[in-house]
Amino acid sequence: MRVSSGMIHDAGVLSMQKQTASLLHTQQQVASGRRLLVPSDDPLAAARALELTQARTGNALMLDNQKAAGEALGIEENSLTAVGDLIDGVRTLAVQAGNAGLTASDRLSIGNELRQRFSQLLGLANATDGTGQHLFAGYMAGATPFAGSVAGGVTYAGDDGQRLMQVSSSRQLAVSDSGNDVFMRIRNGNGTFATAAAAGNTGSGVIGSGSVVAPFVLDTYTITFAPAGPGLNYTVTGAVSGVVATGAFQSGQAIVFNGASVAIEGTPAATDQFTVSPSANQSLFTTIANLITAVEAPQSGSNVLLSNQVGAALGNLDQATDNVLRVRAAVGARMGELDALAGAGSDRDLQYAQTLSRLQDVDYAEAVSRLTQQQTYLEAAQKSFLKVSGLSLFNYV
Repeated sequence: MRVSSGMIHDAGVLSMQKQTASLLHTQQQVASGRRLLVPSDDPLAAARALELTQARTGNALMLDNQKAAGEALGIEENSLTAVGDLIDGVRTLAVQAGNAGLTASDRLSIGNELRQRFSQLLGLANATDGTGQHLFAGYMAGATPFAGSVAGGVTYAGDDGQRLMQVSSSRQLAVSDSGNDVFMRIRNGNGTFATAAAAGNTGSGVIGSGSVVAPFVLDTYTITFAPAGPGLNYTVTGAVSGVVATGAFQSGQAIVFNGASVAIEGTPAATDQFTVSPSANQSLFTTIANLITAVEAPQSGSNVLLSNQVGAALGNLDQATDNVLRVRAAVGARMGELDALAGAGSDRDLQYAQTLSRLQDVDYAEAVSRLTQQQTYLEAAQKSFLKVSGLSLFNYV
């Protein structure tokens, strides 16, 4: 085979170009810190890196959503804490209002303070998350959910929805609660039945909230009295059940019937009546409004009616407290779930980063060694080309 000078030059140039290209590729790897400069460097690794990058981007979005959900739930939890504190304050005022030694002026002062608490509660119920979205409006977060007054009552303009946020690829978490669940749908009395004294009672009997001792038979019961020698006998009559219990009345002694146990302190008049009826939903606003009306009403004699109304209000406030605590517990459980998801998401992000680094990042020790080797190859190619290209027959003529 004849090897021409042209072939020698072309082969030398091609060799140096290949060495230069290899050297440049390695230099770019070292400069960028990336092993994969183009997909053709390692097609399998490039495809896997693309999948991981997409997964990591989705995981980062879920972490952002988890943070936003945690902030929303934190704001709601703070509002519920404030509502709980307000109920405690109203309860203290109710106990003060039941003091028989208070004057009419004292009760009016308490009534004024209760009105302030009522307005404060309305403000808490209409609280927003800082972006104009109402916390307790359900899906209708852009509209003010509660409106009304002590005299006219409070209405709810929201719905029963809970706004959801995607916090993982397979989990949507509620970041709000309906105003109905928090403020409106609260069982009155002890949660099973409610007791009340007739407005026309003239004796000193004050009925308690009672307790459930067996499955309560749903009916509206009336407790009436009849003289029996020096004392009284009681009769419990259900609107549907008829007479269900009778006996000699003793102040503070339990009257047990159809799963209910109630006690009446004091001495009722023979014409007095008390009712025991199944619990119904009563809003926290109604409970406080009824208490305000009772406290501000003119009182006479021993204020027995006020004592019964205050007792009923205290029972209803206890139910409201339990309801707020129930919602707070649900919010706390969701916040705990977010913490767990955030921890798992952070661990997942770290794993993605480590795998991507293994697939994409350059091994500097290997790359620098290779760069030195390729530089040596290029220098050798250049020097050999210089020697070979300098050969000529004319040197021997």
